[in-house]
Amino acid sequence: MPSPNNQKQEKDNQNNLLLRYAGMATQFLVSAGIAVFIGFKADRWLGFSFPVFVWLLPLIVIAAIIFKVVRDTSK
Repeated sequence: MPSPNNQKQEKDNQNNLLLRYAGMATQFLVSAGIAVFIGFKADRWLGFSFPVFVWLLPLIVIAAIIFKVVRDTSK
């Protein structure tokens, strides 16, 4: 029979993981949104007819975040 202290520790670990992954998801969404906004402004400022930076910046940010998530979760 598991001890109550052990159950509490498992629950705390699960909560910590949940908060950690929720933070990563929030960081992902905010970073992608900022990258799209900056890309939109850069395309307007440079006068491109095709949205180069709207496509390029979010792709770079998403690749960097995926790399960071893989590196952080492989421990």
